[in-house]
Amino acid sequence: MLAYYYLGLAWRSLRRSPGLTALMVLSIGVGVALAMSTWTLEHLMSGDPIPQKSAAIYFPTIDAWGPAAHAKATNGNDPPDLMDYGIAEALLRDHRATYQSAVYAIQLAVVPALSGVHPFHEFGFAVTGEFFPMLDVPFKFGSGWSTADDAARAQVVVISAALNDKLFGGTDSVGKMLGLDGRDYRVVGVLGDWQPRPSFYDIPSVGALLQNPPGVFLPFQTAIAAQVPTWGGADCFKSPDTGFAGFLRSSCVWLGYLVQLDTLAAARKYKDYLQGLAQQRFSWPPNVRLYGLKAWLDHMQVTRGTFQFLQYVGVGLLIVCLVDTIGLMLAKFLRRSGEIGIRRALGAPRRAIYAQFLSEAFLIGVVGGALGIPLTWLAMLWMRSKMAAGWQWLTHVDIGLLALTVIVAIAATLLAAVYPVWRAAHVQPAWQIKAN
Repeated sequence: MLAYYYLGLAWRSLRRSPGLTALMVLSIGVGVALAMSTWTLEHLMSGDPIPQKSAAIYFPTIDAWGPAAHAKATNGNDPPDLMDYGIAEALLRDHRATYQSAVYAIQLAVVPALSGVHPFHEFGFAVTGEFFPMLDVPFKFGSGWSTADDAARAQVVVISAALNDKLFGGTDSVGKMLGLDGRDYRVVGVLGDWQPRPSFYDIPSVGALLQNPPGVFLPFQTAIAAQVPTWGGADCFKSPDTGFAGFLRSSCVWLGYLVQLDTLAAARKYKDYLQGLAQQRFSWPPNVRLYGLKAWLDHMQVTRGTFQFLQYVGVGLLIVCLVDTIGLMLAKFLRRSGEIGIRRALGAPRRAIYAQFLSEAFLIGVVGGALGIPLTWLAMLWMRSKMAAGWQWLTHVDIGLLALTVIVAIAATLLAAVYPVWRAAHVQPAWQIKAN
């Protein structure tokens, strides 16, 4: 009952100063909206892209260049983040993981069979058939290709639902033919809704955020046989021989590689295998890494530096608004020094003064936090209108994060009220009575 009494006093006090109350509520609401907008971006961009399997996904790297390259490098003694074709082929051949896949980005010319639809380019990846079960890729129609198709360099393709809608009207296109770069490929699968964020499977080549999901997936060895060039990153320590075959023989790194290892013991065994492979292939001491998914994102600075600064931006914006609120509260509370002095002279303890004014701060925090919800929604709508197509997912408001932000706003408002309330509670009754 005492809490209701103080909340009633606080509500009547806030109603007596509507202008000042509105300024405090608006300051908290704007702070919540600004903080929530930046925290939402950070939350979406640095989340776990495959939470059900992230503990089992690893990224091996092997130093194919040796100490001479590290003398000129800026990343210390770390191996290149990509692999050359010779190492990737050896890893595929030995197959020491539950699932494995080499990955490289491609762009192909699509020649539609429909009249009136002009040829266009479609972005995608060359992968092995184990890529799809390893990453739990959903399918709308069909499935990925088999290990036998990989070995036979089969002319098959998996396409996205968007490309299927564009070329085949959204119907089941499994078994139909698709022209890519002058070659005919048989559609074996159509992807469901799949666009992990960040795009962890080939960050060194194409970055962490793909504006649009990949439209085509070709078998890795089929793409190599067709001499499909990489559309992602490539780095060469020594100039390669001319032609695609010379590029494959070179030490140029351009292939991503990921594996599934179901236990820590399997991961340790796989790293020992990498050490042995490097020792066999190179004259310098083995220099290998085996990154778990979270460590890989951190190594590629996807979660560290790239997005983490948004957390600090959100905190900074909220603090600026809270400092403004502290000043407004101080002005409001000290303006009532006469009232406080009389109450203290009549025997009211300091804890009663604390309770009354902290109740006011609590109400300001609640109303300001509630105001922050529509302001956050408006901020996200504005951001959505300014973003390019394919990036609107960054403006999705997470309900759980929004609720947490409102709770933080209430707690922060109470914290901001500590100094103004302390000043109010220590008003000297004798001075105030004499002054009045």
